[in-house]
Amino acid sequence: MPSQFKIIGVSLLGLLLFKTCDKAPKYAKPTTATTPAYKEAPPDYFKETKDWKFARPNDAVIRGKWWEVFNDSQLNALEEQLNQANQNIALADANFRAARALVREARADYFPTVTTSPSIILSRQSGAATHSNVSPGRQSVNYTLPIDATWEPDFWGRIRNSVVASASEAQATAADLQNVRLSVEAELAFDYYQLRSLDAERRLLDTTIVAFQQQLELTRVRFQTGIASDEDVAQAETQLATTQAQATDLGIQRAQLEHAIAILTGQPPAAFSIPVAPLDAQPPAVPIGLPSQLLERRPDVAAAERRVAEANADIGVTRAAFYPSLTLGITGGLESTSIASWFTWPARFFSLGPTLTQTLFDKGRRRAATDVAFAQYDATVANYRQTVLTAFQEVEDNLAALRILSTELDQQNAAVASAQRALSLATERYKAGIDSYLNVITAQATLLNNQRTAVNLQMQQMTATVQLIKALGGGWDATQLPSPQQLKHK
Repeated sequence: MPSQFKIIGVSLLGLLLFKTCDKAPKYAKPTTATTPAYKEAPPDYFKETKDWKFARPNDAVIRGKWWEVFNDSQLNALEEQLNQANQNIALADANFRAARALVREARADYFPTVTTSPSIILSRQSGAATHSNVSPGRQSVNYTLPIDATWEPDFWGRIRNSVVASASEAQATAADLQNVRLSVEAELAFDYYQLRSLDAERRLLDTTIVAFQQQLELTRVRFQTGIASDEDVAQAETQLATTQAQATDLGIQRAQLEHAIAILTGQPPAAFSIPVAPLDAQPPAVPIGLPSQLLERRPDVAAAERRVAEANADIGVTRAAFYPSLTLGITGGLESTSIASWFTWPARFFSLGPTLTQTLFDKGRRRAATDVAFAQYDATVANYRQTVLTAFQEVEDNLAALRILSTELDQQNAAVASAQRALSLATERYKAGIDSYLNVITAQATLLNNQRTAVNLQMQQMTATVQLIKALGGGWDATQLPSPQQLKHK
């Protein structure tokens, strides 16, 4: 073996035996403060044990198609259509596929790069050539088939940390996809129950309009017989017209909600409609689990945590720039002036050897890049902790809303019953000539306002339940994130 090959071989052996070093800090999920139970949970929801275990059976957890707990076939059909045609989900899915492809792109740096650039070059010497060994006007053809291969061993973990960062970002993007899916699913359910509430309110107003029309006819008869005044008739007409206008006004809100649902399900509003069906449902019971479980159930929390891992790996990438990089290269191929002798042994050529590169001066560029990486890591940790706090807040907000709404609705139903009784008494007193018709009008308005408030509270209960399910993650958990091994494949 020639001496130059021995030198190259010894150098390569020494470099390959050199222990590689990962320059990224050891990753640990950021800590967050949690409580043993939710503050706003119903008192009987948990039973206190030494482990604070979940009191409800495991089969009561929210499943993937969380909207099915409402037992509404129309809502089920809309949610299924949304998951097939919603464009926000399609956009998030495309972003995830792009992030997954970037993982494969980063992994390619583990392997050599092999290129070739075959050429056939025809050349002709100048006829004015003066060299004694060159014939004027001579032509020649040169056939070349070069093959170049380069490979950079990952001594300092630059490639490894790039792959880890890409995989973490792909996992975060997968969680983003699930978060978008959950958000639009919840938005559809929210709009759906608002629309159904308007249907219930319209049914109430239509029923009231019929009653007011009957009352107007009675008042007109009483006026014609001299029992009631023309003022009573005018007041009854005003009450009827005002209520009719209120019923008509609901059409604007219903149309807008129907259009919003159409867009969510990927359809043009002109080709979409939802049949009228008044809200007549009770909110389902929602298993809430423990606060510590929330960290694994929210896709936005999972995305924020994966971006912390990505930022941690980026530190290793920037630190690796302080150390020399080694590139192993080999060039070889065939070259001949005759196609017939192109594949003969003398036509071969090659060159090989390692190249060591080290930056000697960059005026603090690498140090600044490392400082940026550490600052970005701190920013992702802060974002993760804030996301967790926001998640706790959203659960507590909706638990409080459901608890208070339950009491408020009971009180409101009592108010409706009292208003109904007051109207009956006012009507009887008016017919007996004891009170004026103004008392009847006032009692009618009071009853209608209380009935509409009760319908609105029922809607708030349903939408707060939707928001609670969304705040709890909608049946998703972190085990559904694709693993780094799964991200290797399409």
